[in-house]
Amino acid sequence: TAPWPAWVSPDVADAWRRAGIEQLWQHQATAADQARAGVLTVLSTGTASGKSLGYLLPALTAITEKRGPRGRRGSTTLYLAPTKALAQDQLATLRRLGIPDLCVSTHDGDSSPEEREWTRDHGEYVLTNPDMLHRSLLPGHERWTRFWAALDYVVIDECHHYRGVFGAHVAQIMRRLRRVAALYGANPTFVLASATVAEPEVAAGRLTGLEVQAVTDDASPRGQVALALWEPPFVSHSGENGAPVRRSATAEMADLLTDLVIEGVRTLAFVRSRHGAETVALHTRRLLDEVDAELAGRVAAYRGGYLPEERRALEQSLRSGELIGLAATNALELGIDISGLDAVLIGGFPGTRAALWQQ
Repeated sequence: TAPWPAWVSPDVADAWRRAGIEQLWQHQATAADQARAGVLTVLSTGTASGKSLGYLLPALTAITEKRGPRGRRGSTTLYLAPTKALAQDQLATLRRLGIPDLCVSTHDGDSSPEEREWTRDHGEYVLTNPDMLHRSLLPGHERWTRFWAALDYVVIDECHHYRGVFGAHVAQIMRRLRRVAALYGANPTFVLASATVAEPEVAAGRLTGLEVQAVTDDASPRGQVALALWEPPFVSHSGENGAPVRRSATAEMADLLTDLVIEGVRTLAFVRSRHGAETVALHTRRLLDEVDAELAGRVAAYRGGYLPEERRALEQSLRSGELIGLAATNALELGIDISGLDAVLIGGFPGTRAALWQQ
């Protein structure tokens, strides 16, 4: 462990202590110190190793220190997430901290015109995604003058997501962001985070166009993880030309999820399609109805296409423990903080090793 850095704002340190964090892990302190000193940093440590403190400490301290008279913002942070669910998770974390007068908000496709206007005029910690940055903040930079002029930090969470052609496009957006910030006299420090990026300093350098220093030594404890491969059994009937047929992965996942929920094991089941997620959840609820109708109500599906308020309600139910089982697409894959999660079911290889370990 490491002590709290002396430069951390008392309001920020007190908020984290109230949340139960008395000391930092060494990688958190190292990343925070680097970011505070203006060193571009990529924090690549394990899942649930507390990477968010590495960028939240310097960002929130700058916001509280530089705030002007009558709460006028003097420092801003732009947080980029690949999914709305991750941005909402970070928003909930920041609001739970209860830092006095912190103006934090999301700016994405779910935000109303009134919310976007408030964010533009008052936002200190703004959570968005590369699409909105490209379509809204950068083209309309003249309306965001005060925000850009005060920009101290740019956080790119789950940076391993930006690879291939998509990653090349986001890299160009980052260069546009730097030019717009420079137009208003800002030179923000970039902080990137990922648990599964290979060669973090190389990937981060390509994404930002700048030299980045990596923090990779994970000082946090980790519980034991058992990885099992499950092969569905053969069914009684045969296929074409008498070929043996195995039971579908969807039906097998529903059975496994049912057994885990009955045992009280909090479980996420990742399915590769929206239809599959709904099917697994529906079949699981039907099976649970035969055992305990109350348990059936504690299983749900999560996918893209839901209304914003429906997604927020599901995310809150998952965090609170109200839901025991959730069948989801990869819309819930990235960075969601779910304490007490005991098991994960993955229906088929998700496409990359990074996605496998992320799930």
